[in-house]
Amino acid sequence: MAGPQAELPGLTAAPDGVVAINARCVVRTGDGHRIVLVAGMPIAQFTVGDRMAEAHAMVSLVEQGWAQQGEVALAFDVAARTLRRHQRRFEDGGLAALGRSAGFPKGAARVSTARARLVSRLKADGCPNREIARRVGVSETAIRKLLVRLGWRASRAEQTALPLAPANPNLSAFAPPPVELTAEAPVRGANPNLSAPGAAPSEIPSSADADPADRWIDRLFARLGLLDDAAPLFRAGERVPRAGVLLAIPALVSSGVFDVAHKVYGSIGPAFYGLRTTMVALLVMALLRIKRPEGLKEHSPPDLGRLLGLDRAPEVKTLRRKLARLAALSRATELGRLLAQERVAARGAAMGFLYLDGHVRVYHGRREIPKAHVARMRIALPATTDYWVNDAAGEPLLVVTADANAGLAKMLPPLCAEVRALVGERRVTIVFDRGGWSPKLFLDLIAKGFDVLTYRKGDAPRVPKKHFIEHAATLDGTEVSYTLADRGIALLGGKLRLRQVTRLSEGGHQTHIVTSRRDLSAVEVAFRMFERWRQENFFKYLREEYALDALADYADEPDDPAREVPNPKWAEVDAKLRAARERVEEITRRVGADATLRALGLTKKQRAHLPRALRTELGAAIAEVAALVRRRERTPRRIPVGKRNAGPVIKLAVEKKHLTNVLKMIAYQAESDIVRAISSHYQRADDEGRTLVQTALASAADLRVEGNELRVTLAPLSSPHRSRAVAALCAELTATGVPFPGTRLRLCYAVAEPT
Repeated sequence: MAGPQAELPGLTAAPDGVVAINARCVVRTGDGHRIVLVAGMPIAQFTVGDRMAEAHAMVSLVEQGWAQQGEVALAFDVAARTLRRHQRRFEDGGLAALGRSAGFPKGAARVSTARARLVSRLKADGCPNREIARRVGVSETAIRKLLVRLGWRASRAEQTALPLAPANPNLSAFAPPPVELTAEAPVRGANPNLSAPGAAPSEIPSSADADPADRWIDRLFARLGLLDDAAPLFRAGERVPRAGVLLAIPALVSSGVFDVAHKVYGSIGPAFYGLRTTMVALLVMALLRIKRPEGLKEHSPPDLGRLLGLDRAPEVKTLRRKLARLAALSRATELGRLLAQERVAARGAAMGFLYLDGHVRVYHGRREIPKAHVARMRIALPATTDYWVNDAAGEPLLVVTADANAGLAKMLPPLCAEVRALVGERRVTIVFDRGGWSPKLFLDLIAKGFDVLTYRKGDAPRVPKKHFIEHAATLDGTEVSYTLADRGIALLGGKLRLRQVTRLSEGGHQTHIVTSRRDLSAVEVAFRMFERWRQENFFKYLREEYALDALADYADEPDDPAREVPNPKWAEVDAKLRAARERVEEITRRVGADATLRALGLTKKQRAHLPRALRTELGAAIAEVAALVRRRERTPRRIPVGKRNAGPVIKLAVEKKHLTNVLKMIAYQAESDIVRAISSHYQRADDEGRTLVQTALASAADLRVEGNELRVTLAPLSSPHRSRAVAALCAELTATGVPFPGTRLRLCYAVAEPT
């Protein structure tokens, strides 16, 4: 057994109280004194705690060239910036400048910058002086004097009323204005400053409150049924958390989501948190990665409320009630369809190729719902399948929830009908994977004005290598190169003639692509097919960043009991039949029978030459196969789901989840629009664009209301070039002149200069 490892020669532990600066300089501390040695010679000696002597010793080590700045700072446990400050003071005033005179330093602020910011923030939040003094730990008089020194009264800029109409001057401090209830003047229309139900979004509401931090009057009006939605009322503030999310407001407004929501739902009032506020809150939550209503518990309602122009953001129960009220109207499909029309009108050029694919949302609860094959897990699990339509850039356009996890081939006709209603009579190429393979369906789709592009399913003859040619091109700014073979194929006995482009990989694998497009080059056919992975990346991104698979609620609803599903008894008999046939084949292989005889059984003459035991075994196996065939013929392959399930036939509630999917899709579209806008100002936008945008949306910002403008000044980002890119984006967004929804406050953006 090996003994203990000996110490390496020449290496000994430093004694206690000795710190090595470098190979020739050390600092020795003991008995309350400290001595600095250079090559064994003392150059400084001082009492521990003598700051001036210690600073002079550090400066001498650097000035005489005995040690580097970093070495000295590390040995004396100070920052390199502190050492540089000592050097500047010594150069300007000598040894005396390294000391500190008695009393408070002249010209220095008596209140720290951090405390001043805290007091300013609390005051901006509407906190009384007495409460601020209690939190800070000083007298109320000190707080009042500090606010005067900070120039609070002169610089305070709060939105006291919306530009449409001032607050009602007849309001007393304790009571709302009297409202006369008559048959000619309905309750909600009594106050002319409040928006009537069903009013167009262009009719800007106003607020009766004067304090943005306390909206008690508007809440009282909502309680009395006089308010359909609280008007946004902003107040000034510095470093408002996550206020950078307001960068997305122009993109959200341009998507038409607020106008379309008003057209579809009208109003969910009377309420303080009405339709517009609920929509803004849900979209802001998605962009801030608050992935479900329960996530609001982890955030401050007043802080989130400032982003909405309210004193408090809606909390979990309130937001769930709003979702339930919207879901009860069953109009999420109409909302998604109208928003898709807006998207087609804005991005019509990207609709030439549309990618169709299903996304399986796995269900882990206890309810018995239909199963679906989860490709990423390679297993069948209880799940719900949503089918998404994405444009040529991979951006989402439409989402449809399938009944009972219907396959892609079954869902293609209704999806194409939705697409036709969106794009009109223009010819569109639909791109999908092997799940939609059906030559008969292709005939029908081509007759309806669609082109198809998909992978070939099933066994296909290999293409000889001599037919392959190297192809290269630049498509959508991307250089691609494939080894391809281009040929025609006939399906359905020659009724359907398509084009097959085959790609040869380096390992010799052949991938067959089938399309009805004959006007495209072979390399573009392959490129468009392989771009389908953009949709897969979209699914992955939404699962991770937007919690696409999360349940919006835990409710279920009745399903159609007459819906046909696979019969488990037929599957059981079919499995037994396959096993019986395998036994027959195994016996016939032992006797060396012909392949045809293995399928049809042996003749009597052949059986006579077999051993008795083997003949008995073979006869029993053949009889079992025949019995199982007859049994399978009598068993229906599909049965109503009501006969298969012992309990009630249910499915997960669809409406609320579909609504949240549509809103997450709009939030993703807005994020994508911002990424495209910033790409011309940021070289690494392809790799880091979304990360940069996410950082900007989550950053703090100063809010200030000046006239008819809401000024949003973002904090500097982590590096100057990122700040410059976001500043250029801010200039473009400001030029659009988009107002915050529900106000006439034009949004103006900027990035603060680094301090």
